[in-house]
Amino acid sequence: MKDLLKTMLVLALLFASTFIMLNITGVLTIDSIQQALQGMGTADPMMIAIVIIGLLLADLLIAVPTMTIAIFAGYYLGWMPGFVVVVLGFYSAGIAGYSISRRYGWRLIRHIYQDEQRLNEIYDAFNRLGPLILVLCRAIPILPEVSSCMSGATKMPFVSYLLFYSIGSIPYALLVTYAGSISTLDNPVPAIITALSLSLLLWLTWYIVVVKKQNDRMS
Repeated sequence: MKDLLKTMLVLALLFASTFIMLNITGVLTIDSIQQALQGMGTADPMMIAIVIIGLLLADLLIAVPTMTIAIFAGYYLGWMPGFVVVVLGFYSAGIAGYSISRRYGWRLIRHIYQDEQRLNEIYDAFNRLGPLILVLCRAIPILPEVSSCMSGATKMPFVSYLLFYSIGSIPYALLVTYAGSISTLDNPVPAIITALSLSLLLWLTWYIVVVKKQNDRMS
């Protein structure tokens, strides 16, 4: 289990480092993303949808604030159109990460560990916990991309991956885009409450079900 968490942490740091570098250099910041989306308020809805999908797909390589983008999708496009666009963006990033890692991911992990026993333990641990991690993947930033890549690297069946990823992502997209659709720039309270409540609920669930359960098991 420790080796699995270490591997996922390495992947998370790789994803996070790209955004940190871009943020430090000022090339891409959360404020710049928000300003860009706000500036598109009067643009054609199709163009807004393409930009949102593109940003969510880019999340595979550059850690972007997906919740903020999903809220803006609901605000500018409306609940159902925003929901569809966000789900398309989630699937684009997730399936791309799964597909690339299914081909190359295990090679990367072999560069971290050369011991076959430890590799087998990582494989078995993710096979055991992978479905749960995918269901709760929206609890922590970067976890959706990391869990998608681990699913591909460990050769989880695509149908199984898609099922568990959908369980974790579709309700999330529904709630966040709805919050965005009933919020305004003058009254962002619904979006703020939803963001804080959903993040807290998912994080607590992650801690209780995954972290605490594994700690109890090891003690």
